[in-house]
Amino acid sequence: MNWLEALILGIVQGLTEFLPVSSSGHLEIGQALLGTSGEENLTFAIIVHTATVLSTLAILWREVAQLFKGTFTTLRWNSEKDYVAKILVSMIPVFIVGMFFKEQVEAFFGNGLLLVGVCLLVTALLLALSEWLQKKRQGEGHEVTYKDAIIIGIAQACAVLPGLSRSGSTIATGLLCGVKKESIAQFSFLMVLIPILGEAFLDMLKLLQGELTGDLGLVPAIVGFAAAFVTGCFACRFMIEIVRRQRLIWFALYCAVVGTVAIISTVC
Repeated sequence: MNWLEALILGIVQGLTEFLPVSSSGHLEIGQALLGTSGEENLTFAIIVHTATVLSTLAILWREVAQLFKGTFTTLRWNSEKDYVAKILVSMIPVFIVGMFFKEQVEAFFGNGLLLVGVCLLVTALLLALSEWLQKKRQGEGHEVTYKDAIIIGIAQACAVLPGLSRSGSTIATGLLCGVKKESIAQFSFLMVLIPILGEAFLDMLKLLQGELTGDLGLVPAIVGFAAAFVTGCFACRFMIEIVRRQRLIWFALYCAVVGTVAIISTVC
């Protein structure tokens, strides 16, 4: 992988991590189009995923700081502790998948675009349904409950499949559960911080210990990280506004088109 390919894939990752169009699916498509393959893809994916998590912290640092302050500066139960508890509950399904089914999930990656295309069509369906139901409710809704948290967490666990958008699945599921559109985008982005940071930390340790190989190179790694971070900051802020304004249908149409093209390119 050269620096230009790393730049393109970093931009793709940064934009699609927060937009409901599946970053993993687009990375698979991008790598297939650019012809990059091998162990370096996994190393690169670790680097750019870490970059997009850091971009979340950069955009939502006030919210994160408030949660930390409310959680650790007092012993009494408060709204910050309650919010953090809901985030922890939402992490249970993805923790189970990561602990017991990691190898099975990794086997889905790098096996062509058919699965990516199908999952993109599922993402399109979820986004379209949530948009329709939200408009039917005329914007009414409630804050995230513990029941909502576990259901949204299950959606996040399912979204480990390439092509099934994590942000799209969690946001759409939250809207289908009746959560306010003003609340679900922020919850969706915050709930993924600990799982991805934890996974990235473990993968980095394996990389440093030589368990993961691949001659990625320093320059492509730096370029990919920077591109994913900068575009991730833009996409995170943009996506929060999109959810507030109920414009998910355009992403549903995009996923439907890209998913259909991916399937056709595989079977033809």
